[in-house]
Amino acid sequence: MNSNNQIIIFDTTLRDGEQSPGATMTQEQKIAIAHSLDAMGVDVIEAGFAIASEGDFKSIQAIANSVKNAQVCSLARAIKKDIDVAGRAIASAARPRIHTFISTSDIHMQHQLKMSEMQVLAAIDESVRYARQFCDDVEWSAMDATRSGMDFLCAAIEIAIRAGARTINVPDTVGYMFPQEYAAMIRAIKNKVPNIDQAIISVHCHNDLGCATANSIAAIEAGARQVECTINGIGERAGNAALEEIIMAIKTRQDVMPYQTNIDSTKIMAISKQVSTSTGFSVQKNKAIVGENAFAHESGIHQDGVIKARETYEIMRPESIGLDRSQLPMGKHSGRAAFRVKLQALDINASEPEIEAFFIKFKTMGDQKKYVSDADIIELIKTHREC
Repeated sequence: MNSNNQIIIFDTTLRDGEQSPGATMTQEQKIAIAHSLDAMGVDVIEAGFAIASEGDFKSIQAIANSVKNAQVCSLARAIKKDIDVAGRAIASAARPRIHTFISTSDIHMQHQLKMSEMQVLAAIDESVRYARQFCDDVEWSAMDATRSGMDFLCAAIEIAIRAGARTINVPDTVGYMFPQEYAAMIRAIKNKVPNIDQAIISVHCHNDLGCATANSIAAIEAGARQVECTINGIGERAGNAALEEIIMAIKTRQDVMPYQTNIDSTKIMAISKQVSTSTGFSVQKNKAIVGENAFAHESGIHQDGVIKARETYEIMRPESIGLDRSQLPMGKHSGRAAFRVKLQALDINASEPEIEAFFIKFKTMGDQKKYVSDADIIELIKTHREC
């Protein structure tokens, strides 16, 4: 299935993202974000964990009622009560999905589930078959897959597919893997699971070691065709693979990643701000793609290059994510070229000797302040001319 180069984007901002401590959103905020995700072309929206609370159930139900294009999904443990509630929550969706899971690692089975391998395999078969009574599209996840024994993991996947799972998720639940290991695991699953061709392989990577995006990309190259991610990379602990990073990696490096998605990347910046505002989680300034400094250049060498040709230091155009332009913030590292451009932008006419005198004073100011504003430059020039 899905043997071409189309990558399914599964967004879990409203489920895994909201599980970030302090990131709880209102129903209205969740619905608004779901509509933005739908408008930008996300294929699957994991709207929440229906059994978690009455609020989660109502939010999922409202999203299922109103989203027009994307599949709407609810998470459910391998428990009939969970699946019943998830089934009711997504019942009105145009394209419903239930995402059920159980752990497959020894450490989880022994200490959390207190179940044997045979009990887990039986639970997988029963839960997937039960979920199929509510909708045709069932996704099954092997929680803590990357710390599971390969033979047992493959047996579990084979049973899930036989029971009716259309998507098999191989999550790096604790952010344990490195890219080469994760790619090797995906390839091994493709080689060892006899009915794997009947399902789409999905990946869900956490960022505990800072490898979530790299692991997701490695998995795509190894044959995964669904990527689970979140806006701004929010999620449990250190977060999830960031949707914007996955999308722009594919878009920017078509030479080595000849894949396609349905995402309109020009909507990235707007939804990044929407999620940040709704959760109260500010985006770090140097965050890839959506950080305030991602398209900002203060170094004189970099500013000079960007002024002459943007591609000297920008591998992406700011317009591609919905920004108007790059920024040249002024500070002690700025050079003459950027200073001249700033004077032009401020409609300040000056002779060459004046520009040189202004620049010397500007550099002195830059040593004293982290950021030199337009108002600072105007005042500097006014003071100099009055003297």
